[in-house]
Amino acid sequence: MRLHDLKPRPGAKHRRKRLGQGESSGRGKTSGRGGKGQTARSGSSIRIGFEGGQMPLIRRIPKRGFNNARFATVYLPVNIESLNSFDDGARVDESVLRAAGLASGKSDGIKILGDGELSKRLTVCASAFSASARAKIEAKGGKCEVVAKKAETAKA
Repeated sequence: MRLHDLKPRPGAKHRRKRLGQGESSGRGKTSGRGGKGQTARSGSSIRIGFEGGQMPLIRRIPKRGFNNARFATVYLPVNIESLNSFDDGARVDESVLRAAGLASGKSDGIKILGDGELSKRLTVCASAFSASARAKIEAKGGKCEVVAKKAETAKA
């Protein structure tokens, strides 16, 4: 068998339904778009929740309560396995992790998680550590230094 002999399995490919091919085709006249109006036109799209100018439901219903999500602390997770890329005895902090490409994006700090095994003695500076990560780092003779979160330093 060669590459040019390959064919899809029987029944795997369907013919495209050709719209607007006359009344008896089953998709003639309005071509499945219903009657006239905005949605029958080409290029039409009405944003989600739009009700033709009527006050949308999401704005009609009363808003109550409080959502704490905007005040949540967001950590960038870094697994302990990926710290093996650093030299033995190195000091690893947020700037070093970002430079190495192990942490990217906006966050309130870095959290070291205990997934994997650590083979080097490191001094790790992060905003938070999981219990297993702390135990693995200290078992290798390393140190865990907790630094203040960015949100806390901005308030101070």
